[in-house]
Amino acid sequence: MQTQCNTNRMEFHPHNKRHVLADFDGGKITSDAGAALLREAEMRLGAIDAFSGSFTDHRDQRYVEHSVKDLVAQRVMGLCLGYEDINDHEQLRRDPALALAVGKADIEGNDRARQRDRGGALAGKSTLNRQELAGDSASTDRYKRIELDMEKASDVFVELFLRMNKKAPKRITLDLDATDDILHGLQEGRFFHGYYRDYCYLPLYIFCGEHLLCAKIRPANIDAGDGAVEELDRIVSKIRQTWPKVRIKIRADSGFCREHIMSWCEDNGVGFVLGLAKNERLTELLSGKMAEAKALFEDSGQASRLYGEFGYRTRQSWSRSRRVIGKAEHLSKGANPRFIVTSIDAEEMGGKELYEDVYCARGDMENRIKEQQTYMFADRTSSATMRANQIRLWFSSVAYTLMQYIRSVALEGTELARAQCHTIRLKLLKIGARIRVTARRIWISMASGCPYAKIFERALIALGKSPPIYC
Repeated sequence: MQTQCNTNRMEFHPHNKRHVLADFDGGKITSDAGAALLREAEMRLGAIDAFSGSFTDHRDQRYVEHSVKDLVAQRVMGLCLGYEDINDHEQLRRDPALALAVGKADIEGNDRARQRDRGGALAGKSTLNRQELAGDSASTDRYKRIELDMEKASDVFVELFLRMNKKAPKRITLDLDATDDILHGLQEGRFFHGYYRDYCYLPLYIFCGEHLLCAKIRPANIDAGDGAVEELDRIVSKIRQTWPKVRIKIRADSGFCREHIMSWCEDNGVGFVLGLAKNERLTELLSGKMAEAKALFEDSGQASRLYGEFGYRTRQSWSRSRRVIGKAEHLSKGANPRFIVTSIDAEEMGGKELYEDVYCARGDMENRIKEQQTYMFADRTSSATMRANQIRLWFSSVAYTLMQYIRSVALEGTELARAQCHTIRLKLLKIGARIRVTARRIWISMASGCPYAKIFERALIALGKSPPIYC
């Protein structure tokens, strides 16, 4: 018998007189076995299904291989697993773990209808790209036949927030912030931003704790507070439809300290705690406390901090006088006065508590934005149009929501209960496994040496005990 030569075999340096050989012949092996955990979370939350309902499919269903829900699921699951680019899916389309998470019947990636040139179990990059590029004329466009209802899609995140919190809280705080999304092309809506010193978008984010309620692409040539009232009106209205008695306040930095935002809050029974940019008048009103803080610093050599409050109204822009709290702080570098303006009465909360316990807590939102932008790839806004980039931002937002559900429900009480999305991904989702399919079962043989096997098992049990909130 003639010896067969395998030209694909790779040889490494010997180990203890043994030859070290390798080949890509292991069969159905995946590095993303944790996708099965994502699938369990989605079956209980329904985030992908809810977002898929915002699309209208104008394709002739007789010739459709991949449904809208399958396309959305593939894109969102891919982001959760760390695949930020659509091009990645040209190889991922035959990954059995991703196919299982998406819900495709043929998880082995076989060509089930070769005569019609259908590919593997999942969609390729071109099909996914057409979904993102669909415009308002999808019903008549020859190639882009999937249309997204932008208004309906923006409401999905509030609905998911209400799903995940069945019991109405007494009060909630909505955090608003704007950040930079640096652009490296000639995208629609790009402008140079003086503060960030680059061409970028200026997306608006609204969170309630760790729950994302709004992610909106905006051009960078606007004020940070532009469009905030419209988004607040939409979000607060939907929340009050479900929780009519909940007390709501907003929290943001000085970029949102604008008359139209504060007036809207006062007219709609929404409290606010907003940063206030310092000026000569404010500094003068706080000068007494600043002198005291300086004296304390000189006596102790340690940073000193005192608080003062007063009524304040601008000469032209504000419609009324409002409560302002000033932080008189003196550091080794010198005086550091800071101010906030609030609608909360002094009888309800003192100035020090309001500044330190309420306003300063907004810093956690910056961690959430970092997760969204960096680890869930919300900054991958490289499409030519703002509409397509908004759809990309929403895909990453759905992925973040799904990961947040795993963190809050499946990982509660574990060492990963406060972990960021990329940590959860690396420790629980990126697990090597061999997948075998029989007539009655799908076997996922995960790596025996996985150091987080116990947490994985505990997370699955927690998801199983948690009643589905989506049917």
